Amino acid sequence: MSDTIKVVNYTEEMVAAIVAEYEAEPTRETVDALASRFSKTSRSIIAKLSTLGIYQAPVRVAKTGKPVIKKEVLVAEITAVLGVELPSLVKANKQDLEALATFVTALKS
Repeated sequence: MSDTIKVVNYTEEMVAAIVAEYEAEPTRETVDALASRFSKTSRSIIAKLSTLGIYQAPVRVAKTGKPVIKKEVLVAEITAVLGVELPSLVKANKQDLEALATFVTALKS
């Protein structure tokens, strides 16, 4: 019978410190600082926080600074207002879909 020793990647103290610091300031800079402090990769810290159900992914923004909206969401808005299914509409370019969604939403009001 072989004796196996479980290698602990994060001690309880490390986990407590990581959780406390990240919950106080949930930013990428905090993750990077924790990675440096504990000699881990940022990805490892993010994975640990994710496993604990604490990690908050940053909100993606476009070059304009607006939140990223998928074309499927725009098509869903348009079809909801019109009450008709338009599955091929998702193939239109995003600018046209945004303009159409704005127009259709204005009509609804």
